Amino acid sequence: MASFALMIQVSAKDSPNILLILVDDLKPVLGCYGDPLAKTPNIDRLAASGLRFESAYCNQSVCAPSRNNLMLGSRSTSIGIYGLGRHFRDVFPEAVTMPQYFSQHGWISACMGKVLHTGHGNHDDVHSWDHPAYLDKVVEYLNPESTEGGQLTREEAYFTNQKLGQIRSLPKGYAWENADVGDEAYADGRIAAKVIERLELHQSETNSPFFIMAGFVKPHLPFTAPQKYWDMHDPADFSVMASQTAPEWAPAFAGKRGGEIVNYAPLTVENIQEITIQRKLMHGYYAAASYADAQIGKVLNTLDELKLSDNTIVVLWGDHGWHLGDHGYWTKHTNYEQANRIPIIVRAPGLTIPGSSTQQLAETVDIYPTLAELAGLMRPQGPQPLDGVSLVPVLKKPSTSVRDHSYHCYPRGKRIGRAIRTARYRMVEWKQPDASSETAVYELYDYAEDPGETRNLAQARPEALAELRSILASHPEASERK
Repeated sequence: MASFALMIQVSAKDSPNILLILVDDLKPVLGCYGDPLAKTPNIDRLAASGLRFESAYCNQSVCAPSRNNLMLGSRSTSIGIYGLGRHFRDVFPEAVTMPQYFSQHGWISACMGKVLHTGHGNHDDVHSWDHPAYLDKVVEYLNPESTEGGQLTREEAYFTNQKLGQIRSLPKGYAWENADVGDEAYADGRIAAKVIERLELHQSETNSPFFIMAGFVKPHLPFTAPQKYWDMHDPADFSVMASQTAPEWAPAFAGKRGGEIVNYAPLTVENIQEITIQRKLMHGYYAAASYADAQIGKVLNTLDELKLSDNTIVVLWGDHGWHLGDHGYWTKHTNYEQANRIPIIVRAPGLTIPGSSTQQLAETVDIYPTLAELAGLMRPQGPQPLDGVSLVPVLKKPSTSVRDHSYHCYPRGKRIGRAIRTARYRMVEWKQPDASSETAVYELYDYAEDPGETRNLAQARPEALAELRSILASHPEASERK
């Protein structure tokens, strides 16, 4: 009698391959999302062959928790992990991650690049992969002058779990670098090469479908990309954000000053207010995005060359958004629109309409149940909480509605800011978990009238606030930090 594992493999043999493309810190500054300054022809090509989600949101705007959300299908408020250094298996040792679930059902899972957050004391998850994970650098320099003569910098140390107790004694590396080198001199070029190698090996190794997660690290800081990608953009084209002040009547703790951005030279809280510095940062972000886009293009080309495209579901996902000077903020770590809106593009051959788009609200946690349904599998059952909904009805018919709001969070001290985003509004409730709602501080923004979030309307719109509070009440209380 055939073994259970063999029966699963046989049943999966004719199932679709799955390729998830993860792009670190990528907001929808893409040509296919209407950004006139973006140079992203390969991601645009993917969007032209699939469905683009215009109203997709992460569940928390920082790397490690957002990647937990993707891998587990669980919101941060469900598992209580809001920071970088805690591994999800500390809380749910028996959790079944998305690649692990597919592996259990006959797919061959593999990781190239940044999928989970490794660094800041955190590590990868060996249970998720059938092949050893290929990990590469997130923070990387080629020019000694970028690192005070080739020294280990504080962000390199963070991301490689070195000298974590001595970070402040280490020098800062530069926020940008534009060396005249080939693509594989930096990590994303090498990651693309490893993905291509895995695709080619898969053709000769097995008849089972693959489940590949390819994690590209740019445009995460530092903006280190080959010179040719900087040359694709004219720095004079970048206009700094017109409004660089916090929303009127917003609680001060909801925003940020400094943080991650000033861990890089030559940046300070003061000089990032200068126009020349801001244009350099914008130029670097767009150049790094173009570099990542070119590597994604190589992978997509390989799918075509190996005649895999017609039987491979491709999903592109950005782990969170990024402030580019709006409100005076840089990087992520807030509950505001620019830190939380993300690109999600899905190409499911024979199902998605080429070049289509949808306004359906979507969350990171929706990807896990969506891919399970596309593959013909039962909805995953955990044991971790599964918070997402399947987006398959939307893939079939983009006007379909499967949810009327999205949900995300961000912590500040002991408070957790839980946010409800509808087509028109965002409300954020700030309070300690399990504390009375009477202790809460609220934010409310109307994107129909005020897309730039210039004023908090929580006091001025009591009826809208009450409606959104009732939606939030349908969600479980946030878990305490674990």
